[in-house]
Amino acid sequence: MKSWSETITLPKPVRDVLLAVPNSPAARGAQPAQDPWQASYDLGRIDGEKALSEQLLKQRVETHELFQGLLASLRQAVPQVIRDTESMMVSLALEVAQKLVANMPISAAMVEAAVQDALGQVEGTAQVTVRLHPADLELLQNAHSPLLVSGESANEFRFLGSPEVTRGGCLVQTRFGMVDARRETKFDLLKRNLLP
Repeated sequence: MKSWSETITLPKPVRDVLLAVPNSPAARGAQPAQDPWQASYDLGRIDGEKALSEQLLKQRVETHELFQGLLASLRQAVPQVIRDTESMMVSLALEVAQKLVANMPISAAMVEAAVQDALGQVEGTAQVTVRLHPADLELLQNAHSPLLVSGESANEFRFLGSPEVTRGGCLVQTRFGMVDARRETKFDLLKRNLLP
């Protein structure tokens, strides 16, 4: 056999290099003999790791799908919750306003404002009958309201007491129709306009 006289230089240090001994398992490319128990253990461990990895991947996919479903559900639920909350807030505000107004004492100025508002809707109409609650009519008479005085002199307005009209409101009747200016009617109209 001829000896080697040249030096071999490698760019990096060599690691995990075994000396090839003739007739050794490494020289023949074969694995060294292994304990059968160790081989079974290694095979079982590899199978277990593979099964666990597949199970974790499956759970990750399921968790991701569940999370996406939850997000989609929230995206749909939030606008509905907002609409419901807005509706409830409007209902609550209307109910509070109605109770506040219902508990307010009725004054001559309040009744005059209701009558003037209703008469403003029938301007230019002759022969108007204004129906008031009897207690409100008496309140205006005792306060010497200018509405009653102008109604008597012009002979166009007639004021009548009517138990069907609640306190603080009025009904204005013309030959063309009726203007309902009762407080409960105004609240109902307001409620219909504000609530869906």
